[in-house]
Amino acid sequence: MTAITQLYQQIKRIGQLHPWYDTLLLQQGVNPHACELTELPLMTSELLEKHYYSKETRSEQGLSVYKTSGTSSGIRKAIYYSEEDDESYIAAKTACFRDWLTDSSLSKQQLPPIRKALADMGTGHAASTAMMIFERLGLQAESLSFALPIEEHLSKLASFQPELLYTMPSILDAIASASGDPKHFGIQKIILVGEMAPLNWQANIAKRFGIEPHHILDTYGSIEIGAIASYSHKLGRYIFADGIIAEALPAEQIDHQFEPLQEGENVLVLTSYHRSMFPAIRYVTYDVVRDFQTIVIDGEEKQCFRCIAKRIGTDLKHGEKISLYDIESVVHQFAPDAELRVRLRENKLSIHIRSQALDDEKLVHIQHAIEHTIVEIGQMIQNRMLDGITVTRAAENEQLERGAVKSKKIYF
Repeated sequence: MTAITQLYQQIKRIGQLHPWYDTLLLQQGVNPHACELTELPLMTSELLEKHYYSKETRSEQGLSVYKTSGTSSGIRKAIYYSEEDDESYIAAKTACFRDWLTDSSLSKQQLPPIRKALADMGTGHAASTAMMIFERLGLQAESLSFALPIEEHLSKLASFQPELLYTMPSILDAIASASGDPKHFGIQKIILVGEMAPLNWQANIAKRFGIEPHHILDTYGSIEIGAIASYSHKLGRYIFADGIIAEALPAEQIDHQFEPLQEGENVLVLTSYHRSMFPAIRYVTYDVVRDFQTIVIDGEEKQCFRCIAKRIGTDLKHGEKISLYDIESVVHQFAPDAELRVRLRENKLSIHIRSQALDDEKLVHIQHAIEHTIVEIGQMIQNRMLDGITVTRAAENEQLERGAVKSKKIYF
């Protein structure tokens, strides 16, 4: 099947399940039987809130629904998966995990086989499908709710003794901090989901668990699209999953209110041929990726990018200029065990860090490095969009601020 035929079939399927999409194409003068992908409308948050999120509950049999917190509109978002959507997601994740688990090309020595896996993460689609993925991989698996006290996470790791841990970076930070020496858990490999994981952070957390950085698999996905990409340590890039067509567009092409991004940065727009109950045609993620390109792997063209730098949106104000990825990368150059919270309030940026490696001198060095090596932050201070930066040290037993599910984010 040619790429254009596949696109036309997807347009037809989305139009049948979401009739408002056909109306939208008609209003914009787009012929669904003779168009290029770039002629189709961008699926922005405004369009989705008008036509998808706010619609009445769907009643078709076999649907799964996942609800997220509202955006600036305050509307809770209901996102649907059909049985076919779920199967495509589970198959993609299973294949991704299996390929990584069986790839020994970067390992200097043979590791014992992975027999047990623990899913320790938030709520939502990734958490609800984890056990089925592990079952298909032939692993003995258990799961744990992120909402439990950290002591119960440590207890489960000690009693179950999984070789594979599937979790979120902020949960992994908490486990490493609370356990003192996480090496004793005997974890051999870690799969990450849900939050950004800069390479400096990955290297430091791998060392704390006594494993190599390539024994960590960072995956990128969203509840709207499903499985999107995963990081290849061999290539140093995130490689998009099969069935995903990616575009990297200038921010001002998404919305004229957005200011231009730095050179090499673009907003990620995705089309998925594996989704039907969500209109995943030119879906605007609002994630900013760096160094998007197409490369050849084993004779096949693959789209990829180097990292996700930040997220933009009309509700983020000046926060859209600030890269949590860059801040965390800088901090981990000075404090390998750092957990941090970044807050932007009243034009003041504060970085609050918990680390046993910190002293007053390092706090000064971190502040200087953030101001002088992250271009956007330096410009914001120079242009008086930011009043300045404060870098503070958290008390050893201080409870760091947490989000409802994700903790690695900019707090406002």
